[in-house]
Amino acid sequence: MIIGSHVHFGKEQFLGAIKEAISYGANALMLYTGAPQNTFRSNINNEYLTEALKLMKENNISIDNVICHAPYIINLANKEKAETWNFSINFLKQEIKRCEMLGIKYIVLHPGSSVKHTKEEGIKNIIEALNYLDLNNSKCMILLETMAGKGSECGSKIEELKTIIEGINSNNIGVCLDTCHLNDAGYDMERFDEYLQLFNEQIGINKIKCIHINDSKNILNSHKDRHANIGYGTIGFDTLFKIVNNEQLKNVPKILETPYISKKDNEKELLYPPYKFEIDMLLKGKFNSNLIEDIRNYYK
Repeated sequence: MIIGSHVHFGKEQFLGAIKEAISYGANALMLYTGAPQNTFRSNINNEYLTEALKLMKENNISIDNVICHAPYIINLANKEKAETWNFSINFLKQEIKRCEMLGIKYIVLHPGSSVKHTKEEGIKNIIEALNYLDLNNSKCMILLETMAGKGSECGSKIEELKTIIEGINSNNIGVCLDTCHLNDAGYDMERFDEYLQLFNEQIGINKIKCIHINDSKNILNSHKDRHANIGYGTIGFDTLFKIVNNEQLKNVPKILETPYISKKDNEKELLYPPYKFEIDMLLKGKFNSNLIEDIRNYYK
């Protein structure tokens, strides 16, 4: 199983991200190259990069299973203010260059929210922006993430993703599925094979390059986008276990983005990552009903 989680790109940059992934028992990972909410980016440290690549080789982590996530502040669907839209395009271009410097082949992108535009206009704006980037000359593929359909989000339906992909003048574009988002968008994850069949008919299953594995705090078709820990939401452990073991997607990296676990320490609330335990659950195929307490006890 190719499985990992979101990790941090901190002081040791790529090296620190690889170390964190290894500590979770992962062989895949996803990172931001800086804070997702702002534009500050430190220069890529080549010494850390060299050490990271060496550590990856020693631990059998392929660069094909390292995913970058584009910052949230990028919104290609809203062209109401030309300078803001152009900023999003240029910032995404910068992020792609950083991925190329790190050797990362995939960057996940939220398609964007149309805001005051119609959904159709928003999708046209996304297509125009991505074509401006000239993806044919990039070593990094953009993966459009399936969205929950909250507010004016684009990309919550297969048909919307199909329209965007067909409008791009490049084959260098794919899709990242998100199980929480799919559930909240109205796709029943207990019928995941039916979803894949529909996806294959409309887009092609070969376009799926990453899957975010998340449970959901929401009921089907709620359009809310609130992630839950594995087995602690409305999708459930058994369904998610079947998805990560789906034979059609066995070579696709599965990435956890589940919530950190809170714990009080001297009246101060601390947050701890659940990934080591959730990855272990999915590898063993056995739900841990004591997951929350086990995490709290582990991080004493």
